[in-house]
Amino acid sequence: MDVSVKRWSMIRPAQDTPKERQWISNLDVVVPTDHVPLLFFYKPNGSSDFFKPQVLQEALSKTLVQFYPMAGRLGRDENGRLEILCNAEGVLWIEAETASAMDDLDGFTPCSKLRKLVPTADYSGDISSYPLIMAQVTTLKCGGVCLGIATHHTLTDGTTAFHFISSWSEIARGLPQISMPPLIDRTLLRARVPPIHRFHHLEYDPPPSLNTSTSLGPNTHKPSTVSVFKITQNQLNTLKAKSWEHGNKTNYNTYIILAAYIWRCATKARGLSYDQPTKLNMPVNGRPRLHPPLPSTYVGNAMFAASLITLSGNLQSEPFVNTLERVHGTLKRMNNEYLRFWMGSTNIHGSSKRCP
Repeated sequence: MDVSVKRWSMIRPAQDTPKERQWISNLDVVVPTDHVPLLFFYKPNGSSDFFKPQVLQEALSKTLVQFYPMAGRLGRDENGRLEILCNAEGVLWIEAETASAMDDLDGFTPCSKLRKLVPTADYSGDISSYPLIMAQVTTLKCGGVCLGIATHHTLTDGTTAFHFISSWSEIARGLPQISMPPLIDRTLLRARVPPIHRFHHLEYDPPPSLNTSTSLGPNTHKPSTVSVFKITQNQLNTLKAKSWEHGNKTNYNTYIILAAYIWRCATKARGLSYDQPTKLNMPVNGRPRLHPPLPSTYVGNAMFAASLITLSGNLQSEPFVNTLERVHGTLKRMNNEYLRFWMGSTNIHGSSKRCP
């Protein structure tokens, strides 16, 4: 896919905004320091001007007045710790076009060519050199439009990103104001001083090393592939029926059932030896779990990792309901006390995408 950039600019807040250096929480520090891409596709409706980039530009500028950290840059405080520089330098805006159509996009399955529909940052310079939010409107050959948005993970988690995009869309639709104004106060997640450690947080531990006895072997690395597996309602009903076996009386929700099932399937498919530890990481929204609850409008990262580890042999031999209980118990322990101690840790490992 060839994408041609027609024009670009920096969109700044429509009004003066606070100039400040914002402290960020440990949750903002531990996430990967790069941008997360989001793609939105719009089919043509027969009108030649059904999608007006100028309207989006103006709405973005107005939205940045309340979401002013989004127009800032990353920086470091006197101790070298990451912080957000609220300096209104702006959001990168790109307008582009391509000769490809929606039918050429393989059913929107994630792939390398879709990366061309969202801006990319140059991380080779100083951390303050690139925008925290980038947006690209690409007109397709079929008349459709793709809106690609990249949000820096230090700035937002998924909840904040979609809150920002939803607010932007409200202004673009002509609403006089944002229905849910953002809460900009990351000190709500400031760690306890001095930190108290009452739990062993498995989330901090590096991924388990591969045993030399595993059938994969040290020199049998294979290229990664991306696939989308669609779970039918009948398949889900079958799994739910299995969750009631062996006298179980707990009504597990769909997420727990699918997480447990996928973990078991992935372990078996990878051919891990029975003595190989395997670790499952699950994202957990801390907003409703903290006390007092963190408002849904909080701007920043409030996602925690819920982790559990067991031997491959357990997953491949134990009843399905046992794996369900493992997952359920891990999510259940993610309460206010556990999360507060998590934020107080001084022994934080960087993110790792390696399995198991």
